[in-house]
Amino acid sequence: MIRVFPNAKDPGHPPTKWTPRDELAFYGDPPLMLPPQMPVRISVTFSWDRSEGERLFRSWQRFYPDVQIGGPAYDDPGSEFMPGLFVKPGVVVTSRGCPKHCNFCLVPRREGKIRELPIRDGWNLFDNNLLACSRDHIEAVFDMLQQQPEPILFTGGFDKKLLRPWHIDLLKTISLKRIYFACDSESAFPALERAADLLADFSREKRYCYVLVNYYPETSQEAEARLIRVFRLGFMPFAMYYRGPLSGHRAAADPAWRKLIRKWTNPARLKAFMKSIDNPGDLRA
Repeated sequence: MIRVFPNAKDPGHPPTKWTPRDELAFYGDPPLMLPPQMPVRISVTFSWDRSEGERLFRSWQRFYPDVQIGGPAYDDPGSEFMPGLFVKPGVVVTSRGCPKHCNFCLVPRREGKIRELPIRDGWNLFDNNLLACSRDHIEAVFDMLQQQPEPILFTGGFDKKLLRPWHIDLLKTISLKRIYFACDSESAFPALERAADLLADFSREKRYCYVLVNYYPETSQEAEARLIRVFRLGFMPFAMYYRGPLSGHRAAADPAWRKLIRKWTNPARLKAFMKSIDNPGDLRA
């Protein structure tokens, strides 16, 4: 199967670091030397790439009769996960959906409640809410992770409210590279503080936290104060700028927000900046 990924910003190059790089993955218009006839699937992740994806749909239709377009930008609910097809090898999804209904999140609308999938091999889990799965499924996932050749990433994130001591015991059975949580509002801090206590045996370099900014009314200075507070809880914050569910914009328009996002999405720059903060170990600062 030919897979096509739009990248209007840099045509001909992979749009993200997770995009496949195999010989049947393309990042724009059909090449001069066309592959043999086969199905073509155009995958669009971001809403701001939909117009480019639709242009590519018309372009590939000139040469192939079976062309379809879909992906998260079109509210694709997802089905059984096939490694290496629409994300590069190493990435794995063992469940779809989420039982929660956060106002800013499209996952429940797109994918519905939690669905456990057949477990494939991989070391970077993209599950939306792995901890919402059954204990049998979670333990089977960790059995798979123990066999992987690379340190484990939980890029999809763990639900801090669902974190339990037995999850910590499982984490200690694998070679953990990084685990992500989320802290999207002031009300999320008590649960994050509890998670910090449970994760006391893991260093900050393994504990990351997505921090949604610009969703609730706030200034960039208020958002940065929240990011610093997350850091002082022992997590490496990663700012997630809210653009809206159907935004056609790739980045923030306001210079102050752009500056904040550049700082708080670059770990090397962030670590240097954090050295200037007084009492970084003060969890209540």
